[in-house]
Amino acid sequence: MKNAPTDSVPLLQDLIRCRSVTPAEGGALTYLENLLSTQGFVCHRLIFREAGTPDVENLFARFGSGLPHLCFAGHTDVVPEGILEAWTHSPFAAEISDGFIYGRGASDMKGSVAAFAAAAIDFIRATGKFKGSLSVLITGDEEGPAINGTVKVLQWMRDNGHIPDHCIVGEPSCVERLGDTIKIGRRGSLSFHVTVEGRQGHAAYPHKADNPIPKLARFIDRIAAARLDEGNEHFDPSTLAVTTFDVGNPAGNVIPSRATAKFNIRFSPVHGFASLRQWIDTEIAVVRSEMGGNWSVSATEGADAFITEPGAFVGLVQDAVERETGLLPKLSTSGGTSDARFVKDYCPVLEFGPTNATIHQTDERIGVEELRATQAIYGRIIADYFSAEL
Repeated sequence: MKNAPTDSVPLLQDLIRCRSVTPAEGGALTYLENLLSTQGFVCHRLIFREAGTPDVENLFARFGSGLPHLCFAGHTDVVPEGILEAWTHSPFAAEISDGFIYGRGASDMKGSVAAFAAAAIDFIRATGKFKGSLSVLITGDEEGPAINGTVKVLQWMRDNGHIPDHCIVGEPSCVERLGDTIKIGRRGSLSFHVTVEGRQGHAAYPHKADNPIPKLARFIDRIAAARLDEGNEHFDPSTLAVTTFDVGNPAGNVIPSRATAKFNIRFSPVHGFASLRQWIDTEIAVVRSEMGGNWSVSATEGADAFITEPGAFVGLVQDAVERETGLLPKLSTSGGTSDARFVKDYCPVLEFGPTNATIHQTDERIGVEELRATQAIYGRIIADYFSAEL
């Protein structure tokens, strides 16, 4: 007797009802482990810890052991609900209203997790044993520090022979309509904190003080006016945003002794952490030679820039999306960071999931039909992947 198709809607409802506010597991990974293990997945619950950070539970589950190996990566942890009274539907009740499933994580990204799990179950039931293997990597740390989650699961996968050939991260990638965007990379992020020390003095006697403000202002003006690059086919021009300029001085007749500024650079793969640090050091040296001052600078590395070059894998996913939705998805590198930044060190990776209009918002939601359509797209990707020669 043929099995009825798996419906991702009740799966998502069950996941939303798990209060997995990062880093709490909330029952979500237990639910997925039970669901997948009954379908023949070999499941591994992985708990990682590090001093000063919360313990994090993760799940890796794999069906089959051969190649090619396709992995879906996602997370079941969610951001806090915020002001409860502002929600029109309880954030953890998973209520359906006017064709939408409401709840924290509906779009980011329990919806993708439910859709892929349902698609994988249906593929396995229809196919049985197949050449290759299918896995899911689910973390509870994506919305948190991202220290004890995907990055350490990947290390465990490497050490235990589970590195995939290709990976899909289920982040909500689409902007206006399901199918309009696939993310094939992300910009890098590097933050700086620059301080100039001077000598405090009376505003009436500026020659007796050493004012750090004009020095830092000259530097900020230089870097803010600079054009780092022109962008390219897949990346917009790199950007620099000044986020603070502070002197901590409430008085109008006192020259402060210190001025600090913070700024963030979002950059394409034509740059790297080292080259950008060198550029900032050079700009400081120019201003210091003109105006003097005692300068100090620190940098915090966020995520490095990366891209999965369009090819057979990207084309397969594009084709599957277009066949299911009628839209040829745009290949994008926009947005902030995701766990794809860790996966890219091990295998080609892209991001595809539902629309992102309500992520992290009050009344986060996903359309019932959009969820089922996402499941259908994942199902076609899985089927096409294991019938193709990539």
